[in-house]
Amino acid sequence: MPPILELDGITKRFPGVLANDHICLTLESGEIHALLGENGAGKTTLMNILYGLYHPDGGRILVRGKEVKIDTPNEAIRLGIGMVHQHFMLVPPFTVTENVMLGVETIKNGLFLDRESVAARIREISQQYGIQIEPGAYVKDLSVGAQQRVEIVKILYRQADILILDEPTAVLTPQEVEDLFQVIRELVARGVSVIFISHKLKEVMSIADRITVLRDGRVVGTTRPAETSPAALAQMMVGREVILTVDKKPAQPGDVVLDVNDLQVFDDRQQVKVEGVSLQVRAGEILGIAGVQGNGQTEFVEALTGLRAVAGGTVRILGRETTRASPRRILETGVAHVPEDRQRDGLVLTYSVADNLALNTYYLPPFASGIQLHERAIFASAGELVKQFDIRTPSIQTLVSSLSGGNQQKVIVAREFARPIKLLIASQPTRGLDVGSIEYIHQRLVEKRDQGCAILLVSPELDEIMSLSDRIAVMYRGKIMDTLPAEQATLEKLGLLMAGVQPEG
Repeated sequence: MPPILELDGITKRFPGVLANDHICLTLESGEIHALLGENGAGKTTLMNILYGLYHPDGGRILVRGKEVKIDTPNEAIRLGIGMVHQHFMLVPPFTVTENVMLGVETIKNGLFLDRESVAARIREISQQYGIQIEPGAYVKDLSVGAQQRVEIVKILYRQADILILDEPTAVLTPQEVEDLFQVIRELVARGVSVIFISHKLKEVMSIADRITVLRDGRVVGTTRPAETSPAALAQMMVGREVILTVDKKPAQPGDVVLDVNDLQVFDDRQQVKVEGVSLQVRAGEILGIAGVQGNGQTEFVEALTGLRAVAGGTVRILGRETTRASPRRILETGVAHVPEDRQRDGLVLTYSVADNLALNTYYLPPFASGIQLHERAIFASAGELVKQFDIRTPSIQTLVSSLSGGNQQKVIVAREFARPIKLLIASQPTRGLDVGSIEYIHQRLVEKRDQGCAILLVSPELDEIMSLSDRIAVMYRGKIMDTLPAEQATLEKLGLLMAGVQPEG
């Protein structure tokens, strides 16, 4: 019996990039096949080809043993292929039923949408696959985990039996991840075949039947969890041995560097996003902020760094009030900032790598005397940082916009880590980096801490928060639910706090 899906020699080129290089992959019926690799490895490009969003430059796709041409998502769905994207494709003001029927509406009496029969079918699917979802609920009122279940029901409603999940755990609490894995196992038990795209080694080891690793657009190898380990998978992803654990001594906290008191911040629609947050970060410690993305972390960091107005409360850095200070004044007090959105807040995309590496200090010696820039000093510094931080660029004069996302992130990290600082505010500092680069950044964060720097680390990655932090604060709907010493934090306890629940005791 042939595989339910076969990709044979798939090749895809973009200008200057070979995204997929003769990739071969099979999916057996009733199998969970994990596709593992870092950002830029070619995973999502490959799945977009399978789902009809991109067209391959070479190779064949076979579904149930027959060669097919998939030109559109509609054609993919007709062939039984469904995809849950990393960013959900839902309409928040619509109900679950309306979202599920969108694009495949059924009409009764020649005039009205037949919501009742669709809702009944959703209940059937929910019962059949153990997916808890209420057809009449509005999507905007659902948790992220519930919204993801709506996406899965949408695909099952269209009778797909090949399910592609693209980074499905990126915005889930640990409990929601467990719920998702239970749903996936139930789907497979009932005949659905799953491609699970991820860069998280532990999750892949837990859920997959087989694992294929991509690196630089090529298949490095295919294995099974029983035949490998997280360390071996990391080595396949990066091409060298990687230390996955963070080696750090107990913190030696000093004086308070960052003092936030009763902070209140609004979003762009003038809705409260940060409500009464108070915390302190001391020299020589890492305070991690855990929480599902979208619970006020972005606005909190923007307020601390002068990128968003503060509606109430105070911020003091090294004893000086910076509540309404400009970004430059905050920077000059000894603050470094690795922003969440590297392209919007961290880089000038039309500038060169060298200019971006000097962006914070271009007006200071040795880079300038008055209004005169010293290009030789800027270029010399840039050359050193490119080597030190392994920034993959053809030249220091290459436009930063032409670099991969991971290398753009390295430019920001290099610039911020390279100057003398007292406080580092790092929002998702390893976003888009391979495991080798993550290992390096983690080591540098611990070094900065040990040199007496105060570090505020904001990350949706619980493994990162738990391995690096000395104390962990959990943010939910703009409030700090609790702050724990790292040694008292467990996945279960943090997961409950991330969902707005205080653990008993």
